[in-house]
Amino acid sequence: MATPTSIKLDDDLKGRVQHLADARRRSSHWLMREAIEQYVVREESREAFKQDALRAWEDYQATGLHATADDVEKWLNSWGTDHEEPAPTCHK
Repeated sequence: MATPTSIKLDDDLKGRVQHLADARRRSSHWLMREAIEQYVVREESREAFKQDALRAWEDYQATGLHATADDVEKWLNSWGTDHEEPAPTCHK
């Protein structure tokens, strides 16, 4: 269920939003809602990536296991070829 929320915009930004909404034949409400939703999805994805990186760093600090950049690059460069290589193994 959607509930009303207010937002304060200065006159310039409000005019720009309205101009874009008119050009897209949408309401300014639709445009702002769409912008906020896209922003939240993008930032949630960025936060998940950050948390994954932190967990990987903590795992590396605890175990010392890693794959070198050269090993990973060699593996990635083999993708889509007739001689695709298996993922590199982690080592200390």
